[in-house]
Amino acid sequence: MLHNYVPTDCNLCPRLAEFRSENSKQFPDKFNKPVPSFGAENPELLIVGLAPGLKGANFTGRPFTGDHAGDTLYSTLQKFDFAVGDYQKTIDDNLTLNNCRITNAVRCVPPQNKPIGTEINTCGSFLKQEITEISNLKIILALGSIAHNSILRCFDLRLADYKFGHCHEHQLPTEHLLIDSYHCSRYNINTNRLTQDMFDSVFKRVKSLLA
Repeated sequence: MLHNYVPTDCNLCPRLAEFRSENSKQFPDKFNKPVPSFGAENPELLIVGLAPGLKGANFTGRPFTGDHAGDTLYSTLQKFDFAVGDYQKTIDDNLTLNNCRITNAVRCVPPQNKPIGTEINTCGSFLKQEITEISNLKIILALGSIAHNSILRCFDLRLADYKFGHCHEHQLPTEHLLIDSYHCSRYNINTNRLTQDMFDSVFKRVKSLLA
């Protein structure tokens, strides 16, 4: 199930709106809009990534769908029973998420995959809305430091009090548990900054906490 929190014609971030417009002209048959969240209606686990990839989620309209990061994430979710069905890198495959939802700190594709601070802060209002509206939410998994910091800023928490690190756990005053992982990007995988065993260890921990 897709969950829309951002208007499809959102222009709150002029640079991102302009980049979307350019991509719509260059790739008119692709999604090229703010990407909705994907997953269960009221899950215990929310996974927060960075932003849609240009030829991944920006093309398909579903987070982490169509790029290398998605290959790693969805296969791992299937391994730990958070995803069922066949991941075919398209929005109309039969993949569904179990007790889990995936979103991004920034909902529009940024140039060079690098959102700037004002864009992260602006989109943070939608992330905060989503977090607060999931009444069953227990664990927020941040994929990368930008997602980690964006979650903290949603609730005006001091970044210095919650240091990002792979497998680090932070009990938030919102009563959510924030767990960190390195992002499953192609670069991190190819350089062994994040191995499959390291990624598995995060989900083993999440699974044990939700058991």
